[in-house]
Amino acid sequence: MKDKSIVFFDIDGTLLDHDKNLPSSARQAIAELKEAGHIVAIATGRAPFMFKELRKSLGIDTYVSFNGQYVVLEGRAIYKNPLDSKALEVLTEDALSNKHPVVYLDEEDMMSNVPEHEYITEGISTLKLGMMPGHDPTYHETRALYQTLLFCPEGEGAQYEEKHGAFDFIRWHPVSIDVLPKGGSKALGIEKITTQLGIPEENQYAFGDGPNDLEMLSAVHHSVAMGNAADEVKSYAKYVTEDVDEDGLLHGLKMVCLIE
Repeated sequence: MKDKSIVFFDIDGTLLDHDKNLPSSARQAIAELKEAGHIVAIATGRAPFMFKELRKSLGIDTYVSFNGQYVVLEGRAIYKNPLDSKALEVLTEDALSNKHPVVYLDEEDMMSNVPEHEYITEGISTLKLGMMPGHDPTYHETRALYQTLLFCPEGEGAQYEEKHGAFDFIRWHPVSIDVLPKGGSKALGIEKITTQLGIPEENQYAFGDGPNDLEMLSAVHHSVAMGNAADEVKSYAKYVTEDVDEDGLLHGLKMVCLIE
């Protein structure tokens, strides 16, 4: 067996298939990794409350959430990087003037600045959370927020990138963009964990499929892109496995020789 390694998995399109289900092959592969003594972790753009049941189901207590802004090691938060509140207020006002709603997220909940909007319904429903944001336009005033969702169609996001330099913008849906602190990424979140655990680079692995995985796939020594990833994402990875719907996670773990 290899020395103990740590393996970070994205959720949507990596752990979960296109229908947001966990393939049985992925569940078995995770069990085999843990039985072999490896550390299994998650690296996602989701908020912690959005994948609580998945963590419980797989017995995972180490994760990078909000694309690196809220990092938990063995059940304890070790790194928090909230959005700048004043800059977020300016962004909110700009979005309102363009009739683009926003959803504020912390580790426990999500709240929209408008009562309802078709873009919010369209975007959030694809995550199949079984819930929608509540309505609280002042939610950002008293809480540390680690990510905000800006809802605007493709082609209308560039104006925000030009005007709001405190943030990075990553589109995850045709009508929605992740708003992150400038320079924040899954890669930085992963580094917080691996440094504290003292795990060498050659024993670090990461699996992903989306635009928010580029830094992670570039930084982690053994990086694997899912077969369903875009060509750009695949170009950042050292390995490319099968589609998530074709037991891609299982094949990828065999490819890097972590399981047989």
